[in-house]
Amino acid sequence: MSGVVVVGVDGSPSARKAAEVALGLAKSLGGSLHIVTAFDVDRSETFGVGSDEVKVWNSEAAETVAKSLGESRPGVEISYFAARGKPADALIKEAMRLDARLIVVGNRRMRGIGRLLGSVANSVAHNAPCDVYIANTYED
Repeated sequence: MSGVVVVGVDGSPSARKAAEVALGLAKSLGGSLHIVTAFDVDRSETFGVGSDEVKVWNSEAAETVAKSLGESRPGVEISYFAARGKPADALIKEAMRLDARLIVVGNRRMRGIGRLLGSVANSVAHNAPCDVYIANTYED
């Protein structure tokens, strides 16, 4: 039973861990992986000096993770998308657009005060059009 697995990334180690879990699930399901990054304002950082400068946009996080995961574990079709807006909304919209089978989110901000204020995982779990897998991304 194949299908699309959607995961959100933001460049953090926690998001990278969730993406690795999502890749494993996509492979197990015989499906594909769709990596999404969301941003409110597209910002950039410049790295390097002189003619060796490289500008990196925050909207490129999904592409960076997609390429590195694809190189580390070939065999799963991996796509990526950058969306303007809140992370939970972007994941839900992409899951609906792709008729996704599963959304994978990390459990960051599901402890302490973040649990009271809400988290991406909580919002996605309550509003997703498909199943949601909450990956343990804490370094305990």
